Amino acid sequence: MFHTAITQKLLSKAAFVLFLFIQLSITVLAQIGVQPKANPKAVIQEGHVRFTILTPRLIRMEWTNSGTFIDNSTFIVVNRNLPVPHFTSTTRNGLLIIKTDELELQYKQGSGKFTDQNLSVKALDARHSFTWTPGLKQKGNLKGTYRTLDNYDGDEQIYSKKKIELEDGLLSTDGWSLIDDSKSLLFDHSDWPWVEQRPASDYQDFYFLGYGRQYKKALFDYMQIAGKVPLPPRYAFGYWWSRYWSYSDNEVRGVVGNFEQHKLPLDVFVVDMDWHYTDSLRAKDDVFGQPKGWTGWTWNKRLFPDPDQFLHWMKEKELKVTLNLHPASGIAHFEEPYQRAAKYLNFDTTSKANIPFAGSDKKFMQALFNTVLHPMQKKGISFWWLDWQQWPYDKQIKNLNNTWWLNYAFFTDMERNSSARPMLYHRWGGLGNHRYQIGFSGDAVISWKSLAFQPYFTSSASNVLYGYWSHDIGGHQFGPGSDRTLNPELYVRWMQFGALSPIFRTHSSKNAALNKEAWNFQGEYYDALSSAIHLRYQLAPYVYTMARKTYDTGISLCRPLYYDYPETKDAYENPSEYMFGDDLLIAPIVSPMENGIAKKKVWLPAGNDWFEWHTGTLLKGGQYADRAFGLEEYPIFVKAGTVMPTYPSVKNLSHDPEQCIIDIFPGADGSTEIYEDGGDSKDYANAYAFTKVTSKHLPGRVHKVVIMPRKGKYTNMPLSRTYTVRLYGAEMPEYITVNGTKLNYASEPNEKAWNYNGKELSVNIPLAKANCAQMQEVAVYYSKTYSVNVNTGLVRKFRQLTKGITALKFKDADIILPEVVGKCEETNLRLQYYPSQFYKTLNYFNQNYTDIPNAVEKATNENNANWFRDYFKTNMAEKQ
Repeated sequence: MFHTAITQKLLSKAAFVLFLFIQLSITVLAQIGVQPKANPKAVIQEGHVRFTILTPRLIRMEWTNSGTFIDNSTFIVVNRNLPVPHFTSTTRNGLLIIKTDELELQYKQGSGKFTDQNLSVKALDARHSFTWTPGLKQKGNLKGTYRTLDNYDGDEQIYSKKKIELEDGLLSTDGWSLIDDSKSLLFDHSDWPWVEQRPASDYQDFYFLGYGRQYKKALFDYMQIAGKVPLPPRYAFGYWWSRYWSYSDNEVRGVVGNFEQHKLPLDVFVVDMDWHYTDSLRAKDDVFGQPKGWTGWTWNKRLFPDPDQFLHWMKEKELKVTLNLHPASGIAHFEEPYQRAAKYLNFDTTSKANIPFAGSDKKFMQALFNTVLHPMQKKGISFWWLDWQQWPYDKQIKNLNNTWWLNYAFFTDMERNSSARPMLYHRWGGLGNHRYQIGFSGDAVISWKSLAFQPYFTSSASNVLYGYWSHDIGGHQFGPGSDRTLNPELYVRWMQFGALSPIFRTHSSKNAALNKEAWNFQGEYYDALSSAIHLRYQLAPYVYTMARKTYDTGISLCRPLYYDYPETKDAYENPSEYMFGDDLLIAPIVSPMENGIAKKKVWLPAGNDWFEWHTGTLLKGGQYADRAFGLEEYPIFVKAGTVMPTYPSVKNLSHDPEQCIIDIFPGADGSTEIYEDGGDSKDYANAYAFTKVTSKHLPGRVHKVVIMPRKGKYTNMPLSRTYTVRLYGAEMPEYITVNGTKLNYASEPNEKAWNYNGKELSVNIPLAKANCAQMQEVAVYYSKTYSVNVNTGLVRKFRQLTKGITALKFKDADIILPEVVGKCEETNLRLQYYPSQFYKTLNYFNQNYTDIPNAVEKATNENNANWFRDYFKTNMAEKQ
């Protein structure tokens, strides 16, 4: 606790006022959405039963033999004071009948404990009818998640050979779910709410959720009672470098230097357990049954001679640092903070015994935070990687899950005592753990099976609001029978998936063969790894906007397709595909290529078309499409008409760049709202801003883009921004106006002129720096005489043709390219250089493209011609 009188003497009056304000803000933040007592108007009580109508789809049902009801927050439910929905309550023939707009509950009055004979709930929507009674089992639960992927090869445990059994989720094709909160532990009413046992009585505490196929509404309802998913700081959505390695200060500086040399962005540097002394790891286990040295609280001065200077250097580099913690052995006598902690706890140190770890003891946890961890946080540790692998339940409080509880304790301590936005990464502990947001999925086996399982594992976790799994990208450890070498193709595909997953973090076991740094790879592997990292940063403002939506709605960044297409059978039958935010459909590549190509059958939902980003192909929705991808390509399908904020090249996400690109994709009109806030501020619940952008195609072949005045505010919000509007899959415009003024054209990017990028067939329109309170309007005018469909895979054809011709020259350095080959291969640049000949240039390419192998055959020897023909057929044919 803070000693106010002392603080007043130390601080000036103004500083003290600020101090009190900060403390009040922290307390208020900790209480947002935590009002466990329901509005009395939503409650119907008859004797020993109580029904609370929380939403049209959600009803709390309680029976108690003691006549006393519980209004505490539980580990699962923390908020019951919701707006009272419309409902009616009547009695008829001895039945209590409660009707909402969507459900009808019937209870036989005075009949006691809930059974299948006295209680039922039915749906009022005949399209998805059900009648539930206590004891009824679900048939179609869509599953949730699991504590860890430690030692799993895909979905199979490598030692027991058992298949993983995901916990049940909140959604089911049955159309209803029941949350039995009868045995959930409680929170007390102290300033830092602490665990409390339920009173010893017979008690039923059910939450019935009836939703039919309204999956998003079901998750929103659950979020209202179970708490929001906290928004991680912006930097969390950048790239995390992690490796189990005994890094020294010098080595860390070398790794960071390599990131800078290769112009690879980086936000978080994870230092595994060798940050502290581990000398006794091979010795006999300690009295707690743990390897000596597994737990540690003292910097290893052999590796980090001056931790303060190391952390200062990392701060200068604008990098966040997190350390690994294994706290099970408590605090040993040789640890640097031992005496401080012992004094705090009045612990007898004469025997030099460890201060035992006691997670449920509030005094011990306060000592751990106040004397051990807070001083390190003040020096520059941004957050903690908690790595609890020991006894699953607390030794003092029955049924207290250690993983769940430690997530709560660590997260809420940071929430209460740090000026930074709280964040923790640790394993899943059960329902309610979504409030402590980032999951560490553990030590998965390096294999294609593991990669194939992780997209499903990640997206299904959204069914319990656990939307921020952080995987060991590339896998953690070699499995039994492995050749123990790092497969570069597998690693590339894993990194591509990682860039399109909630948290992008590489990691591996302490193995000299597992060198995952991008610069350890050559040629196309390095290019693909670099591209994956840059793609993540390109998408950062989109990802952050979607993360805000998660906070507001409970809908995770990565989620299954059946959220958006609940009535379509295919949405349930393609579990490896997922939505990445509202607008990107991802179909991960999870098997090796054949002849340099990965073939993929992709289900594209009906309702809109889909733009295959890496190939420049607009595909119809409502079909299965057979697609093919090279190593540098990935199945990212953008919903037609999407308006998406992206970044240009950035160093990291420690700052919100002044420049922002508004990417607009072909096929439909669209709009978006771009989210921004302080990045690491704790007041994001109320301090933020949105900028709406609309894209509309008007009669006469005019495309109008409008950036609306920004709405909202937050501390240090920039007054102005520099936007670039980028139109993918666009023809060459005749002219463009910005706010009514005509822009000039330039064949190369220019801050004062628009240009056409022939490589990606995009129009790029730079806007002058402008006040965000002002509206900006871009009008793009296309030819009324000519038109051509540029979204037929031309982007891929251009790329693969250049790649193929370059490879051919290395086979025949003296080759003289026929005119048709040269002109076709340079099409992308000819489009840029000669805008007035745009349609003529594209028509020439389309008419002569298929004849390129024949032309090559006349210019080189038979072997080279055959090689090129095979290459063309595999990589560039019309049907892939």
